[in-house]
Amino acid sequence: MQWTSHAWCRAGVLATAFAATLLCAPPAFAWGPLGHRIVARLAEAQLTPRAWAEAQQLLALRGAHHLADIAVWADDLRDTDPALFQRTKRMHFVNFHSGKCVYDPPRDCRNGECVVAVIEKYSAILADRSNSPATRAEALAFVVHFVGDIHQPLHADYRHDAGGNDFQVRWHGRGTNLHHVWDSLMLDSTHLSVAQFTDQLAAQRTRIAIGGTPARWAEESCRIDRDDGVYPRSHFIDQTYVERELPIAEQRLRQAGARLAELLNRDLASG
Repeated sequence: MQWTSHAWCRAGVLATAFAATLLCAPPAFAWGPLGHRIVARLAEAQLTPRAWAEAQQLLALRGAHHLADIAVWADDLRDTDPALFQRTKRMHFVNFHSGKCVYDPPRDCRNGECVVAVIEKYSAILADRSNSPATRAEALAFVVHFVGDIHQPLHADYRHDAGGNDFQVRWHGRGTNLHHVWDSLMLDSTHLSVAQFTDQLAAQRTRIAIGGTPARWAEESCRIDRDDGVYPRSHFIDQTYVERELPIAEQRLRQAGARLAELLNRDLASG
């Protein structure tokens, strides 16, 4: 599967019910602003005092006060720094070879240009205090974003459909694509603010798997994509779908927040 910076809008007929419908959606990246900021807020609440003190110094270099302030910077580059965006656009996802969902770097991450490798890369930069504060601050912004990305199931794809961007669906009577449902529409349908959604997830007591490596996190996302009904056979997103899949999305947000905190507690307290 090859991703472009976005899936091009297209007019098409997927079934009789889709006839003469223009199925377009905004360019999509893993989790919209709501999801990424939730992950950042969950992580920030789990930082150690030492890690948080270090994070605050790096955030200040970017004119920010909280991790949520930098959580969507890597996506915003599309508009704010197109040249840097072109150099980093392939870092938001990983393409698996098959539904076996086994990560093989030479095959799935050529030249280190995938979300698994760049989390490892920028984590190492962040932890290395011989790097300049500005370099480490940029690495922090990338790490916060990419840990969110890797937990979105459609960013560890094997179906050759640009992570669901090319899989057209109906959402509340209009055409869109599956990726847009997962990155924004499903979360936004809760009508919760970032703070409200974060508090709701933080209050959940069901156990979640944490720890592991970026490769493992990507394999988890791939298996969810494969096994958990993410792709609706009817191409219709109804309330039954949302009731089934929203808890999965919430679990991935919780895992992303906890794992991001673990990573930052290690990297920001090193040295």
